[in-house]
Amino acid sequence: MAAGVSTPASRPVPGLPPGVVAGLAAIVGADSVLAGSRRLLAYECDGNTVFAGQPEAVVLPHDREEAERVIRFLDEHDVPWLPRGSGTGLSGGAVAERGGVIVDLVRLRRVVRVDPESQRAWVEPGVTNLALTEAVAPCGLFYAPDPSSQVACSIGGNVAENSGGSHCLKYGVTTNHVLGLEVVTARGERLRLGGAAPDLPGYDLTGFFVGSEGTLGVATEAVVRLVRRPQAVRTVLALFPSPDEASQTVSDVIAAGILPAAMEMMDRLAMEGVELGPYRVGYPPESGAVLLVEVDGLEAGLDEQAERIAAVCRRNGVQDVRVARTAEERNLWWQNRKTAFGAMGNLSPSYYVQDGVIPRSRLPRVLRRVEAIGREFGLRIANVFHAGDGNLHPLILFDDRLPGQRERAVRAGSEILRACVEEGGSITGEHGVGIEKREEMRLMYSDEELRFQAELRRVWDPKGLANPGKVLPV
Repeated sequence: MAAGVSTPASRPVPGLPPGVVAGLAAIVGADSVLAGSRRLLAYECDGNTVFAGQPEAVVLPHDREEAERVIRFLDEHDVPWLPRGSGTGLSGGAVAERGGVIVDLVRLRRVVRVDPESQRAWVEPGVTNLALTEAVAPCGLFYAPDPSSQVACSIGGNVAENSGGSHCLKYGVTTNHVLGLEVVTARGERLRLGGAAPDLPGYDLTGFFVGSEGTLGVATEAVVRLVRRPQAVRTVLALFPSPDEASQTVSDVIAAGILPAAMEMMDRLAMEGVELGPYRVGYPPESGAVLLVEVDGLEAGLDEQAERIAAVCRRNGVQDVRVARTAEERNLWWQNRKTAFGAMGNLSPSYYVQDGVIPRSRLPRVLRRVEAIGREFGLRIANVFHAGDGNLHPLILFDDRLPGQRERAVRAGSEILRACVEEGGSITGEHGVGIEKREEMRLMYSDEELRFQAELRRVWDPKGLANPGKVLPV
């Protein structure tokens, strides 16, 4: 790599100690250090545009060794930093709220090794979620966590946020599929946590690291569990007069002893948004909710499961229920659902997505509370959620051009999270805490419990340089 520093990387950067940009360029090369406001615009926010902040520099290591050297250098010079992957996060976790340096790991995108026999893969953090599944597909395997952004989101980001997805009801979230990690701590030390073997003795540091949102360090390699691709799939689409009937169906399907791979729901407003997009199903205007239920496994018995699900739907006043007849029809239904967030742009100039969790049985009650919160703040709220595990994604529509609307949207989101906690749930299911929900952590934890978490964090990051200001209340 080039040792010299060329413009514009060599210009002094406000807030960084002298020589930091030059030192980073000596590690990764001048072309791999970005500085100057125009070059940093793309890094001002992640997928949550409500929260923004510009870093003072961005460094893009070419490999794990460079990443380790960069983090050690930043620690030696007391420079705050934060890791970033694809930037698809939705809680402000990859936003440089306090300046400092972003360590962008997008170039670390090797699938290092796949062992089909043990159903394991070793991957670098820049590998996208979908790319991993495509890489192992010839072996008859797939990587189960499937966020809606899986075509773009990275494994490193999945690890940082403990991402979930539509099929986590049956298969679990990221922490259930990460067996081991190579990490670089905030002090620039490389550690191996866990490994390919199951049930290793000692403390579960892998589980501790997954979901830590870059506050303990950064993962530079992950050992992940792969899953055998099911022999067959059946997908059921059911239309209901309102979310109440659809919500009752969710609970009744589980109570009937059926464990679907996925159970997704959209309300009327969300359906209107996706029907204005490229993947149109043709939802009738009289339907107030759509439920998408998928079962998978051995071919034998799946038709019976699909019919049992349809029978439950009929008992709950379904308007129409059908089973996908072809792979193309199934894919259309899923593409329609997975474009829901972006489809809100068809309905509103701006939107703000929340991420709370509640017990399944509380769905009707909480959805009514969400509707009431929307009325209180004068904002429309579309509901899209992983109904099977109670993971809500209320989409709060607002116009950022109108004074005060952004602030009202943020306050409405906070009230929705309060409602989730009061109903026995959590403030996040898969998007993480980041900037967005750090004050709401007080809804779930006492001051003593928060202090204990801060002490654990200080063991890994004594100087408080790794993703400062995130997760814990400030």
